[in-house]
Amino acid sequence: MSIHLTAFAHTRLFPRTPRPNTIQDCSAEQFEQHLNAHAPDKVIDGYAPFCKLFVYRNWTSTRCLTVPITDDNRHLLRSAYEARTREELPVLVRWFEGVESPVADYLVVIMYSREQLEKEGSIIEAEWGVVGCLYTAEPAEIPMAPITMMRNALGVEEGGSGVPMDRDAYRDAVAFWERNANWR
Repeated sequence: MSIHLTAFAHTRLFPRTPRPNTIQDCSAEQFEQHLNAHAPDKVIDGYAPFCKLFVYRNWTSTRCLTVPITDDNRHLLRSAYEARTREELPVLVRWFEGVESPVADYLVVIMYSREQLEKEGSIIEAEWGVVGCLYTAEPAEIPMAPITMMRNALGVEEGGSGVPMDRDAYRDAVAFWERNANWR
């Protein structure tokens, strides 16, 4: 099995200006090398047949991606319209400022097949391309953000994957994201 860190994931996981809420203690090249040198602890089916989640025990000091929303920290939530890339339209996102989460126990690496990445305009030689990573306390997936589900349903031309909306999965995601938020 071969794995490639896509340009899309590279800019989000390893930004030019390092941030505390991205992958820590290794470069993008070291991250890709680690994924290729070590088998995942487990593989979980993703939201579509071309998507798999490779679960690795965290070998870095990367912190959990989300923090539960409580009455004590709700006042620290912020929001803005942001786009993930220059080509995408901005969408409303929210996050905590001034909150730090614990070190993650797992890195859940989101992989797309070579064929799907080609459909989305990203040509790779490897079998799998990294499109994202979840930093979690449990070896499980965090529900996809509802706005990401909507973007995916809009299609490749809008930065999504073309997978239709799953209403039950959307409701589950809303329930999770009403109680949790990312942090910066």
